[in-house]
Amino acid sequence: MEILIEGMEFHAFHGVYPEESRVGTKYTVDLRLSVADSCGASDDLDSTVNYENVFQLVAHEMHHNSKLIENLALRIQDSIHRQFPMVLHSVITLYKYNPPLGGKIQRVGVVLEH
Repeated sequence: MEILIEGMEFHAFHGVYPEESRVGTKYTVDLRLSVADSCGASDDLDSTVNYENVFQLVAHEMHHNSKLIENLALRIQDSIHRQFPMVLHSVITLYKYNPPLGGKIQRVGVVLEH
């Protein structure tokens, strides 16, 4: 079974350049979490991944600045696997909007699988 949590949106201050830590920008995070089919069998929230707790975990990591979005994505993914041992496989897609790269660029992103 896969659990999808998509379009989590944040304003955060990650980046290498000083203006990124002052002004910040929009980020979005999408998650695909593979869990055993038995996670939904009991209809008990404690037997599966609590979406609200996942969002809070992602928000917590988003508020701890990183220079690289690669590092941020890895921290988010590691935290999910630590807190939710029933997650067998995960894919995180993290986008940074309007990066200061010297031209008009809508977004850059990373995809990380574990």
